[in-house]
Amino acid sequence: MTEQRITSRKNPLLQQVKKLLSSKKAREEAGVFAADGTKLLEEAVKYYSGLDTVILSDGVEAEVPGHVRIIRVPGDVMESISPMQSPQGALFLCRFPEEKNFVPVPGMLLLDGIQDPGNLGTILRTADALDIPVGLLEGCADPYSHKVVRASMGAVFRRDVLRSDWQTVKAACTSAGISIGVTALSPRAKDLRQSDLKNMAVVIGSEGQGVRKEILDNADAELIIPMNPHCESLNAAVAATIVMWQMKQ
Repeated sequence: MTEQRITSRKNPLLQQVKKLLSSKKAREEAGVFAADGTKLLEEAVKYYSGLDTVILSDGVEAEVPGHVRIIRVPGDVMESISPMQSPQGALFLCRFPEEKNFVPVPGMLLLDGIQDPGNLGTILRTADALDIPVGLLEGCADPYSHKVVRASMGAVFRRDVLRSDWQTVKAACTSAGISIGVTALSPRAKDLRQSDLKNMAVVIGSEGQGVRKEILDNADAELIIPMNPHCESLNAAVAATIVMWQMKQ
């Protein structure tokens, strides 16, 4: 295994890394995403076949497969490209996984417009822990942004991240005989403890607007998480966790 040393902050590779960290468009055009941190790098080495390049600060060591390119940089250069205030000394690039067609299964979670990277990453992490399939509908944060990857604690390396549009998902669920439930605050909503969630696909809506009207109007069931009347709603990641836990019952 050979290492390349880079000392210039203006090096084209390091400039590309900064673009990949900040721009979804840059990631999509390159077919590559960037992540940071030694723990996440360990997860990528264990579970992700698309690991391509590892950038390490002087003094930081990592065990990576022989085909992976290693770049060594001074600490101040790492600080200039890392999105972390206190960099751990490891940045790495991964190729996007092959896009897979959306195939619904009973007991899966659908996310509609989850825009906060922390929420999305937390949901993916919890879904990985509970072995719940997840599909991302329109308006969700980029699952391959470094913030989502970090919040997911590497779940994006271990599980497929399915993305599709509502019309495709609705048609696929109908064809497969899988009913769609939506979390909603409405008089029609049924206590989710009284519903067979393990045989449904359940939609969690965006942090600010909830589930889109188009989805509400075409869902098979409306579900509510029982809570104190004075509480209007829950954080999206918390609501998703409750739904997923109930799916496992």
